[in-house]
Amino acid sequence: MRVHSGTLPAFVIAEGLLRNLQIVPIARIGQCAGMSDPLLLLIAAAFLFAGFVKGVIGLGLPTVSMGLLAVTMQPSHALAIVIVPAVVTNIWQTFVGPYLRVIMRRLWPLMVATVIGIWLNAGMLTGPYARYGTIVLGVLLVIYAIIGLNKFSFNVARRDEKWIGGIVGVMTGVVSAATGVQVIPSMPFMQSIGMEKDELVQALGVFFTVATVALAFNLTSAGLLTAATAWPGAVAMAASFTGMFVGQAVRSRLQPETFRRWFLIAMILLGLYLAGSAVYNIQRA
Repeated sequence: MRVHSGTLPAFVIAEGLLRNLQIVPIARIGQCAGMSDPLLLLIAAAFLFAGFVKGVIGLGLPTVSMGLLAVTMQPSHALAIVIVPAVVTNIWQTFVGPYLRVIMRRLWPLMVATVIGIWLNAGMLTGPYARYGTIVLGVLLVIYAIIGLNKFSFNVARRDEKWIGGIVGVMTGVVSAATGVQVIPSMPFMQSIGMEKDELVQALGVFFTVATVALAFNLTSAGLLTAATAWPGAVAMAASFTGMFVGQAVRSRLQPETFRRWFLIAMILLGLYLAGSAVYNIQRA
């Protein structure tokens, strides 16, 4: 074949065009991308502090860690990291105590309704309204802290706790599906039905275990809970237990009530920041 000056054979042109085609992008995308060291350090620091809070006052690991991680990532991605440490620490809390059978008999409407609420609103963390999740999370943190600071309480009669628990469970499920936080309004309800201190601590462990497992199914269905979250989840779990042990060790040296008050004030500030920054970002979009 003769090649004229200024022209190329057809097969050369075709080969050049084929070389420009990319079926799979060279760079890793989505959850396949590895997490950077600064982000892993942030995760470790968030769960170290959250574990410390849980060790001192007995609760707060998912709430604190979700609030801190939501500063740098969407609530759905933060929840995918929170799930494993939350399940493990809550399972441990579930079986520390003799009240499991009584708790299941009293709180089954709350737990069943919460699971239903979570499953019926499975798309809230990943759907078109997901960007509002950080606003809701910030508002919930403020409400949770204000209730804690004011020690607001009410009493629910034993004969009414099952049907009220069902309503509270549905509300908790909707809120949890949107934010990953299960303390509102479930915890005020559990405090209102007259449980003893040790029974309440174990009841919180049972309830949070059930709710967190239901959330894990939502995340798995949405493709957020994958092998890619295993390493940050392991870092989070190690940091959580380290923080819990430190918190338990210094509990006797601190005044838990003073620590709790300043912790709740910090939650108000964090909640206001999360909600304000999310609203600002939505306005700019």
